[in-house]
Amino acid sequence: MLLGAVADDFTGASDLANTLAKGGMATMQFSGPGHAGADCEAGVVSLKTRSIPVVDAVSQSLDAARWLLDQGCEQIIFKYCSTFDSTPQGNIGPVVEALLDLLGTDVAVVCPAFPGAGRRIFMGHLFVGDRLLNESGMQNHPLTPMTDPDIRRWLRLQTKGEVGSINLDGVRSGEHALRTRFAEEAAAGRRLVVTDAVADSDLITIGAAIADHKLVTGGSGIAQGLPENFRARGKLSGRNAELPVARGPAIVLCGSCSTASQAQVTRYRETNPSLSIDPGALMRGEVTVETATKWIAAQGEHVPIVYSTAEPTSVAEAQRMFGREAVAAKIEHFFAGLARSLADTGTRRFVVGGGETSGAIVESLGLAAMQVGPEIDPGVPVLVGDRSGPLALALKSGNFGAPDFFAKALRQVGQR
Repeated sequence: MLLGAVADDFTGASDLANTLAKGGMATMQFSGPGHAGADCEAGVVSLKTRSIPVVDAVSQSLDAARWLLDQGCEQIIFKYCSTFDSTPQGNIGPVVEALLDLLGTDVAVVCPAFPGAGRRIFMGHLFVGDRLLNESGMQNHPLTPMTDPDIRRWLRLQTKGEVGSINLDGVRSGEHALRTRFAEEAAAGRRLVVTDAVADSDLITIGAAIADHKLVTGGSGIAQGLPENFRARGKLSGRNAELPVARGPAIVLCGSCSTASQAQVTRYRETNPSLSIDPGALMRGEVTVETATKWIAAQGEHVPIVYSTAEPTSVAEAQRMFGREAVAAKIEHFFAGLARSLADTGTRRFVVGGGETSGAIVESLGLAAMQVGPEIDPGVPVLVGDRSGPLALALKSGNFGAPDFFAKALRQVGQR
């Protein structure tokens, strides 16, 4: 293994794995560290550390990084969401600082930009499409509301040291000048350096400039230029493993409340059976895995969608009544149990919306490792694991995917 990645959620991990695979690296995604059979050039470890206590996020991230180093990795990526999902306390800043200490290095790029999905950084500010981050809908996120688009300022709240910055002019001054800029930031004691990027070409330049950095941090876009560094050293095999085909019934599950997910659910419901899971009803025990499983079975040959996607006001009301953490945990537990019940009765193809939901489902299915297949939409590949035979998934971050994503994904994750 040449390149190792620690991802703070499962959809982010598949997003990054997709980028590395497209770059020509034989890539696998792992559900946590410590799995045998890590025969790949790039390994992406999926964690669920985005919204947990800081101390736990740091500990789990360090464990994953140590395992990757034991596999021979020469460079480590810490992958977080391209909307920088975090609170003023963390977890991004504390994890980056801990990884810097583990690797014994003095500087790391901080760049969540992903132009292909509309995420751009200019003058340290994060844009989603043509809106600043705090005007994009992310200010209403139920777990990590993003109320400040200045990544430098937000990151400074989470860290012990000062935060550096390289603007777009610095990036476009070229690879060699940019490498010097990173060295200058490190010499000044600024270990975390927020770096502008508004186009894929900027990310390629950054990737070349940080070829020798032990730690790289950002969204999946930051990895676009990294495979070429290993290729230039003659270390890539150029091999592509054949992806097994999953055959059997399918299901769409969505626990995301993002604006994009709401539109995707609405589109899919127009022509397919749908079951809405009201958070309040779930908390009161009025909806269970058993009742949902029976409803799905009654839909026959159709591929239904089960979703907890709702307007932010509806989610906020349930949180007010039962507590934010309790509601989130209940929704995750429900989808995990439902996915396991469906897999046990023959479902082999899963299309999932939402990072926390995806993580809960992959863990419940016991998929230790997954091969990375073709891209469905930017940032979302087909994944195939083994659960008494091939089982295929598409794990979509809440904000990702075209309006017709669910139908498009079903056409690519195996066959009936």
